[in-house]
Amino acid sequence: MTEPVPQVRWRPTTAFVAATAAGVGLLALGVLAGRVDVALLGAGPVLAAAWSARRGSGPVHVSEELELAKNGAMTGEKLTASYRICAPGADHVRVRVSRSGSDPVEALVTLDDDGARTLTARTPSVRNGRQPLYEVDYVAVGPAAATTAPAGRREATEVVALPRPRRLPPLPLPFRLRGLTGAHASRRAGDGGELRDVHQFLPGDRLRRIDWRVTAKRAPDLSELYVRRDLALADAVVVIVLDSRDDVGPDAATWSGAVPPRPDEQTSLDIAREAAASLASAVIDAGDRVGLRDLADARRPVEPGTGRRHLDRLLWQLATTAPRGAAPDAVRAPQLPSGALVIVLSTFLDPHAATVAGQWRALGHRVVAIDTLPPLRAGGLTVRERIASRLVAIERTDRLVGLAALGVETFAWVPSGAVVGPGVGNSAPEVELLRLGYRSHGQPGRVGRR
Repeated sequence: MTEPVPQVRWRPTTAFVAATAAGVGLLALGVLAGRVDVALLGAGPVLAAAWSARRGSGPVHVSEELELAKNGAMTGEKLTASYRICAPGADHVRVRVSRSGSDPVEALVTLDDDGARTLTARTPSVRNGRQPLYEVDYVAVGPAAATTAPAGRREATEVVALPRPRRLPPLPLPFRLRGLTGAHASRRAGDGGELRDVHQFLPGDRLRRIDWRVTAKRAPDLSELYVRRDLALADAVVVIVLDSRDDVGPDAATWSGAVPPRPDEQTSLDIAREAAASLASAVIDAGDRVGLRDLADARRPVEPGTGRRHLDRLLWQLATTAPRGAAPDAVRAPQLPSGALVIVLSTFLDPHAATVAGQWRALGHRVVAIDTLPPLRAGGLTVRERIASRLVAIERTDRLVGLAALGVETFAWVPSGAVVGPGVGNSAPEVELLRLGYRSHGQPGRVGRR
């Protein structure tokens, strides 16, 4: 649908008015004094001003064209938009492109012969989810800066920026695998997995499973046959639980909501989206199934699935997640598939996420709690704010220690580009995931025995 082109009224500039007045004065003085040279000197500015005013009289319009992915979203690595500036009769246009969190860019754009020009704006963003794009302010100027059109503005279009997945090592597996197919060896007898044992041939065994080398070694006269028995293959079910009740930045002074966080800094929900996208991508690449739950909105679950289309759906669900405030009190934790690996992404600023994580662990699930609170910045806080943030940090530490005592594995997600500090809990996510795999199973990818 074509946007209507607004009609504008061009106005003369100060230079236009001064040149016209001077030209009219010289022309009148030349006529009254009988001086042809003075009259011709005044006629030039009058004719030039009239010609300029006639040229700069068309409508001014700016149209936008976005580079969207197949699902109608963008990536935070490259927020791109093209703007078509149409100003027939104008000589050039003064343009100012601005975006929250970035320095504005101003330019004097010379138009083509058809009175139009296409500009492309591109910038990376550390944020993801719904966010405004670019605001374009423009003023069309006629030839010789004689006339100008009224200043116009194109408001920023809201787009959805998908979180950027990070490449992760194989995730730790749940305590119990499910399904009849997959990429992991289970403890159940079957086909396709690792060697279980070598056993005498029994009724029901397939002939192709006979191990002739072992048979020739143990029974050269072929009085007994021996077959190789394998372990069955199975897949893992991973459920990512997102806590979208709040969205806080690294500055504790903005947690009350009176002051918005800076747009050039990642918030806790940005980190949670990045972590969930990275984990889901790693699960899909391993051939396992992954689902999504939201503690603040139980009406939008994504059931466990696999495949590229399922990953695209999950990424869109993550990108459109917004802070929803306090969640209703629940008597028990939401139901999850049995034997699933549960990954809880939360800031743990209140006990709700820690409570449900402990309940899932008590039900026998393997639970990993990931802290998504960004590194705090204490500079600029008042004494009262510093004391309050210190008390909140103590309560958070107690909750995480309590989860560890219940058997919940915890670590903090370090966002991309952040400086990794000392300590086990402040390592990169890749290191933490490898550590969980080695600590629980002796080597990554193995299923622990209960």
